[in-house]
Amino acid sequence: MDSKQMAVRDEVEFCRILIKTNALKFGVFKLTSGKLSPYYVDLRSIPSYPEAFKKIMGFYGVLVKEEVGLDNFDRISCVPTSGLLFAAVLAFQHSKPILYVRREAKTHGRERRIEGVLTPGDRVILVDDLITTGKSLVDVTQVVRGEGGIVTDAIVLLDREEGGRGNLERIGVKLHSFMRISEVANRLFNLGVIDESKYRDIIEQCIRG
Repeated sequence: MDSKQMAVRDEVEFCRILIKTNALKFGVFKLTSGKLSPYYVDLRSIPSYPEAFKKIMGFYGVLVKEEVGLDNFDRISCVPTSGLLFAAVLAFQHSKPILYVRREAKTHGRERRIEGVLTPGDRVILVDDLITTGKSLVDVTQVVRGEGGIVTDAIVLLDREEGGRGNLERIGVKLHSFMRISEVANRLFNLGVIDESKYRDIIEQCIRG
């Protein structure tokens, strides 16, 4: 099996995991950004399924090794709480220090937003489960950079294609996603898992951005 065939196999497996774990839902949902969406992806449930979790971490590993390079970053950070479990396992697997950014600074102690060790000049890769507008990743980037960290790359499993990639690019961060939601929709539709109506719901949401 060549690399292209392996990539297709992994993408199909990821799509099957979304369905098997009920991570992909259809209906009317209000996103963190405040926008309404006809579908929702809840990747926080993945760690509750050990076999699926192992495979998902393998997909993260592919992104880190093949698109970023293990020698091109010193530490891993994440968006809490959605990216914390994934980032922690990734850090363990690749022997990299982990730190995370609090949503708000502590009101006691050092009153920092960063938990973990970060020294000026450290190259930090950001991890999250998915990206929509990218607001959370932009915020984490600014906090890490404010403490002297260097942030140029972020990895996610899924890009919802609603402006997040462009928003990161504007602050000098390259996004690496395992799949885009339009690719997921195409795979699921071709596999006969979703009908044309649900396929269009996903694609039209991408277009609306």
